[in-house]
Amino acid sequence: MAEVRLRVGAAIRATRARLEAAGIESADAEARALVSHAAGSERSLVLLDDLPVGFDAELERLTTRRCTRAPLQLVLGRAPFRRLSLEMRTGVFIPRPETELIIDLVLAFRGDGERVERAVDLCTGSGALAASLVDELPRTSVWGIDISEDAVGLARANVAAAARGNTPAAAGATVPAAARAAAASGGGGADGSRQWHIRRGSVTDPQLLETGRALGDVGTADVVVSNPPYIPPGAVPRDPEVVEHDPHAALFGGGEDGLEIPRAVAQAASALLRGGGLFVMEHADVQGESARRMLEEVGGFTAIRTVSDLTGRDRFLTARRAEK
Repeated sequence: MAEVRLRVGAAIRATRARLEAAGIESADAEARALVSHAAGSERSLVLLDDLPVGFDAELERLTTRRCTRAPLQLVLGRAPFRRLSLEMRTGVFIPRPETELIIDLVLAFRGDGERVERAVDLCTGSGALAASLVDELPRTSVWGIDISEDAVGLARANVAAAARGNTPAAAGATVPAAARAAAASGGGGADGSRQWHIRRGSVTDPQLLETGRALGDVGTADVVVSNPPYIPPGAVPRDPEVVEHDPHAALFGGGEDGLEIPRAVAQAASALLRGGGLFVMEHADVQGESARRMLEEVGGFTAIRTVSDLTGRDRFLTARRAEK
């Protein structure tokens, strides 16, 4: 066991040095994550009593890829999000920690005595919000939509796994075959009280709410959430993990203010929500005022306000659908 600890310690130090040389700020934490993944273990590294035969080769592969500035989530194939460990794939937007607060706002809404029987996630991406809604509100019917075929496939896998309780925290875990089969069977499922539907479509499609009932009946959703593309055209991200790996269609919101797609999201939410229903949408920290003004222009909402993230930055637009 002492030999294993020496190997693990040396691996962490060497990996950290390489990550630091590549300009990665959180080199220590990421080195430990890569070593754990290569070791194939969920346990604390100090408790390891053995290492797999291919440990060194696997750690070299992972570290080399991360040093090219491929996002850690893609290197590991998974990303933590609230209580879940989500599968990640190239070509799909990687969920950010701040987005988790959207679920807290939904839970607070329910905690105020409001019913949350049907929820809709617009621009679902990896399905992070939809999967968390299925996980934390198991009696809620959850609907999600995204324009990207790759995103829809991944969201179906993640939501199916959440619905079945198959959400391992291990960084190297994979979505079980049963969940994959359900996800590939047509975009929906029902596991006990957990019902979900993930469809492909665009929030900018004027027929979205009329064709194929992709999001269920209009005027019946209790909650609509969204983390849409919203970056203005002049605010190009600098981090290579973002600009080189997140799909640009999932980043830039369109129009001079970046709110073209968010405006379509708000219009869809206005139609989907019942009177008194909750709308929560993420936006850039510089868009608080413009997002509120946009929602006023869309019409049909009351109690429009901006909610800050944990760092105090304007991050979420919330509102209640006016009674119809």
